[in-house]
Amino acid sequence: MNSLTLYDKLWNSHHVADLADGSSLLYIDLHLLHEVTSPQGFSNLRRAGRKPWRSSSSMATPDHNVPTTQRDAGVTEFADPLAGRQVAALAKNCVDFGVPSFPLDDLRQGIVHIIGPEQGLTLPGMTVVCGDSHTATNGALATLAYGVGSSEVEHVLATQTLRSRKLRNMAVEVDGRLGPGVSAKDLALHIIGLIGTAGGIGHALEFRGTTVAALSMEARMTLCNMSVEAGARTGLIGYDAVTEAYVRDRPFAPIGAMWARATSYWATLHTDPGAHFHRRVTIAAGAVAPCVTWGTSPEMVAPIDGYIPSLESAANDIQRNGWRRALDYMGLAPGQPVAGTPLDKIFIGSCTNARIEDLRAAAAVLRGRRVHARIKQALVVPGSGLVKLQAEHEGLDQLFLAAGFEWRAPGCSMCLGMNPDRLQPGERCASTSNRNFEGRQGLGGRTHLLSPAMAAAAALAGALVDVRSM
Repeated sequence: MNSLTLYDKLWNSHHVADLADGSSLLYIDLHLLHEVTSPQGFSNLRRAGRKPWRSSSSMATPDHNVPTTQRDAGVTEFADPLAGRQVAALAKNCVDFGVPSFPLDDLRQGIVHIIGPEQGLTLPGMTVVCGDSHTATNGALATLAYGVGSSEVEHVLATQTLRSRKLRNMAVEVDGRLGPGVSAKDLALHIIGLIGTAGGIGHALEFRGTTVAALSMEARMTLCNMSVEAGARTGLIGYDAVTEAYVRDRPFAPIGAMWARATSYWATLHTDPGAHFHRRVTIAAGAVAPCVTWGTSPEMVAPIDGYIPSLESAANDIQRNGWRRALDYMGLAPGQPVAGTPLDKIFIGSCTNARIEDLRAAAAVLRGRRVHARIKQALVVPGSGLVKLQAEHEGLDQLFLAAGFEWRAPGCSMCLGMNPDRLQPGERCASTSNRNFEGRQGLGGRTHLLSPAMAAAAALAGALVDVRSM
């Protein structure tokens, strides 16, 4: 029998048919929906008189365009009427089509990529899609998970299948122990800086090695979440004891005899010895430092104790011009130290870093300290209502509030300039989110991506700073 990668196994087990154009039809186990990319799909179903193929294979929750304050009065009181209409439309569509949901007033509501694993909706061996590119987060549980477009949302609703083309296999192997103050977010940024935002194009990216095996499930989700920023369609990590311990006793996880059957199958969800990867990248964990982006792409990244590169060091004119434009937008200069860059705002949240482990890491840095006077606003936005509840049970909310942070309700928040949590033109933010494109957090806003611990340290210093110094 041929040796197979994890991606090959997942693809083969969900392959339905080969199509005339060279693509294939895949069966989709779980379809996650939110208020921004689902309305078109539901409207087209309604117009065609169709129903979802299997409503129980979907789960919806509002997250992208929801306010994180003053929402108890309901959607009619949203400051943004469009956001209110989107959330109301999602609720109506779920009722009309029998799609299960966690509405805004449900304790389980949260960022769609967080609630799937949290509830045990995402299980090893599944195919998982959602109208959002960071669906790759779910790949940490040995799933084939990726984002789809609005028309594909309709196709999955109507047929429970998706037209797709098989990807190439790429391995990122990380061995050794991460140093003090270095997290999965730093590792993700290091990888992207190494291979670039186009490095994974056309590939399924599998994270492997002793470093990855030692990571918690939450840290693995951060890695898979950021695989999209390396150009990959999806990120994956093989099943092991960490996966099993995380999934066990989740609300939607199998129980009893079904649990035994499931774990027996899940134990096969790893890459076989000798399986072929089209590309391999090898990294020594000890070489990874706390990282911060300095430009307008996740690949424009440097260690916190490093410097913004000189334009002369660019690989070619295209990269040089990109760096020049990024530096003009960010208000920075070549050769400038990364540390010491003053900040206006801090954002701890997003599908990348809003789980309880992330909040604990930030809180540990903040304990007994206060946000620097230079910081205009510091936000902590838990990834779900259950994360928020757990943090409050542990007293983390009071610690954040005492330090000068605002404690918000779950949502995508300042990750993207879609809801009321936005940067103003020229404001500079240390953010635990996943993208630092021009205007990503608000028109003219300047974003530096980093880990939760680094964001907390930056809040205390009022500038980018090495958390290891604190």
